[in-house]
Amino acid sequence: MTDRLAQLSEAGVSIWLDDLSRERLESGNLAGLVRDKHVVGVTTNPTIFANALSKGAAYDAQVNDLAARGADLDGTVRELTTTDVRNAADLFRDVYNATNGVDGRVSIEVDPRLAKDTEKTVAEAKDLWKTVDRPNVMIKIPATEEGLPAITAVLAEGISVNVTLIFSVERYEAVIKAFFAGLEQAKANGHDLKGIHSVASFFVSRVDSEVDKRLNTIGTDEAKALLGEAAIANARLAYSAFEKLFATDQWKALAEAGANAQRPLWASTGVKDPAYSDTRYVDQLVVKDVVNTMPEKTMDSVADHAEITGDTVSGKGEQAQAIFDKLSAAGIDVPDVFATLETEGVEKFEKSWQELLDTVTGQLNKARG
Repeated sequence: MTDRLAQLSEAGVSIWLDDLSRERLESGNLAGLVRDKHVVGVTTNPTIFANALSKGAAYDAQVNDLAARGADLDGTVRELTTTDVRNAADLFRDVYNATNGVDGRVSIEVDPRLAKDTEKTVAEAKDLWKTVDRPNVMIKIPATEEGLPAITAVLAEGISVNVTLIFSVERYEAVIKAFFAGLEQAKANGHDLKGIHSVASFFVSRVDSEVDKRLNTIGTDEAKALLGEAAIANARLAYSAFEKLFATDQWKALAEAGANAQRPLWASTGVKDPAYSDTRYVDQLVVKDVVNTMPEKTMDSVADHAEITGDTVSGKGEQAQAIFDKLSAAGIDVPDVFATLETEGVEKFEKSWQELLDTVTGQLNKARG
């Protein structure tokens, strides 16, 4: 029987689960995925936590305890989410040790309401790092314009960072430069660069969703011929940028000082259009030194029927650029696509965070009678 997830891992792709809940931890589900599905990390976001806390009774005992102690809403949310992340980090500690800190990572996001506030993002990231208190946690910071200097400042403190909500190659290049600057400052601050790790989360499926919507509105044969082409091309261009910037003298000097490369991470890999293969954002983006973070449904599809044929990314930069040239010629305003996606991404996480707050408010009120 073909173990497709093993093939993916052997091709240099680290498989992370895009989900976390108390139920997964307590039932042994997450440990089983590590054991049987080659899962070597976990990512969380406000939507994942909102879903986890709205279902079942796994959090009731801790909510009741926090309510009895008079915890406020924000403090309760912080305790609930960081407890899950801490416990997951402990579960992945052996993976972390075995991979010298490359994998075995668990990511937790700063409050999305701070996405446009550099200073508060830095303060929140430092507080989360201290609260979780595990070396294999990564703090997620959005790649907004205000997030870029926060990424540099947090890395400069020796904190590992998962940069999230990256949609365009242009913004991704700015993220890499912010990463370089953060490591240079960390070195100047006396931190051991070997202990700092980072990934850059490049969102995939949402690009097709937005571009396809616009192509269908344009409606020409030229436009319709490009349906489903944008997201994979965009990710392949991102990998070309990764290869280019991590071959510069600036990076070589950091690497000589012990720095670890910031790996690209393919995020938003669940297929949203049923007309497309449900494994396309995995098997079409296979290349060494990347992470693919998948919902469990996507992971199951990959295990069942993905075609893992080796590297499907390297050397495809020119072909990918040609697709974007055609998209522009067909009438797609590519910069506007990426600006729209970033705005919507922040708004979606803010909405999820509010849902999380509303859920916990209800749970606290119930606990207090």
